[in-house]
Amino acid sequence: MAKAEQHYVLDRPNFDKPVKLLIVVAPYYKDIADELVAGAKAEIEAAGGTWDLVEVPGALEVPTAIAMADRLSNFDGYVALGCVIRGETTHYETVCNDSSRAIQMMGLQGLCIGNGILTVENRKQAEVRADTKDQNKGGGAAAAALHLVALSRKWAGASKGVGFKSISDSIKLAGKTKDTPTA
Repeated sequence: MAKAEQHYVLDRPNFDKPVKLLIVVAPYYKDIADELVAGAKAEIEAAGGTWDLVEVPGALEVPTAIAMADRLSNFDGYVALGCVIRGETTHYETVCNDSSRAIQMMGLQGLCIGNGILTVENRKQAEVRADTKDQNKGGGAAAAALHLVALSRKWAGASKGVGFKSISDSIKLAGKTKDTPTA
C-alpha cells in the first residue's frame, strides 16, 4: 500500500473555557474502533478538553446517539467513530451514505461534529487509517470537532438578521432621528 499523501494540518485551537466532547463509537470492528478512540482521546486531551465515550451497535446508530445527546445533554461537540468495510452486498453503500448524510445534516444545523467513520474496501485500509502512528483518523475527527467548536464560540456573540430590523432596533433608530428632541 502506498503511503498517504502529505497534507496541511491546521494548528490545534486554543480555548478560554473548557471543551467537552462526546465520542460516539460503533465498535463493530473492535480493534479498529479502539485505535480510533485512542487517537480521538489523545487529541482532545492535547487541546485541554475532556470527553465522554458511548458505544452504539453500528455506524447507522452513531448519528442517532449524537442527536439524542444534543437534545438531552450539554456537550460542546461530537466525534463520530466507526468502520464500514465493503462486503458482498449493497448494505455497504447504505450504511456509508446514510450515516454520513445524517452527520452532515446535523452539522449544517450547527452541531460541531468530526466524522471519523471509516469507509474502506478492506481491513488493511482500515488498520492504516485508524493507526495512531499512521493516518490517525480518530485524532483527525477529534481535531475537526475541536476546530468547529472554536468557530462556534468565535461567532457565538454575532447576530445577523436576514434583512429585517427587529421592532426594538427600529424603535432605537427612530429615537435617534433628527426630528426627535434630545434630552
